[in-house]
Amino acid sequence: MVTLVTRTAPIAGLAGVLSLTTLALAPPLEWGSGPLTVDALPRVTYTAHRGGALEVPENSMSGLAAAFSRGTAQVLDFDTRMLRDGTLVVMHDATLDRTTYSSGRVRDLDRREWEGVRLRPRASLPGSWRSERPPTVAEVLDRFGGRIVLMLEAKDPDSLRRLARLIHARGLTRSVLVNSNHPAVAQRAHRLGLIAQLWRSARQMRTDRPESWASYVDVLDMDHKARDADLVRAVRSGVPHVWAHTVNTPADRDRVLRLGCDGVITNAPGLLAATPTGAAAATPASSAGR
Repeated sequence: MVTLVTRTAPIAGLAGVLSLTTLALAPPLEWGSGPLTVDALPRVTYTAHRGGALEVPENSMSGLAAAFSRGTAQVLDFDTRMLRDGTLVVMHDATLDRTTYSSGRVRDLDRREWEGVRLRPRASLPGSWRSERPPTVAEVLDRFGGRIVLMLEAKDPDSLRRLARLIHARGLTRSVLVNSNHPAVAQRAHRLGLIAQLWRSARQMRTDRPESWASYVDVLDMDHKARDADLVRAVRSGVPHVWAHTVNTPADRDRVLRLGCDGVITNAPGLLAATPTGAAAATPASSAGR
């Protein structure tokens, strides 16, 4: 059997020195001698939340591509919604108002109407970004699947079977994490043969019993603002991986790692990657919820 960990370092190196065009010529790792899976991730994993929403336009193809090429995170996170015709698209909010030039409910559009939607990059983002159509889930899976671990949050629980079909059809069941705030949805994802991830707020963690999820949750995604005792309880729950969201400063990162978390989900992957663990000073950064 191929040792999966040996696949991680070359991927990180290639992302920094090769163009996306070059990488696109290589077949996804899952189609080769060994699957790219959560077990292949480094001891401490960085996830680019919505692509890294303080550094790139959130949930955009250009933002995900930039995060991938920079190599500052081992996981790319994006959110999914379902259109009225069943098309699965990449969008965090239930409406178009905040992040696009359009307005109204995402669920009211069909695929043809989705083609006319254009993202509105925030003026505060570093660099120069153009407006673009938000991608479909299939487009993101086809571009990055097997080349990096992907995390998608199923904002519409009734879309789970459609998501599972897309993931299974591409042979990506061991390299795509399916995230939800609902334990029942995480359990359904597990039963559909997917990697189940469950996120919880600081308020929820006060009364949660995370050990009850250990049989079907692969990654527990905890609010970094939670009490120390609640984070430690999650780490000791028996769930294989415990990551913290949304961690945007080195100081917050150092705290959750000190408490035993083995991953951080961040809007600022470039900042965290550039700041050694244990650095005394934290660079201010605004936070964004899940």
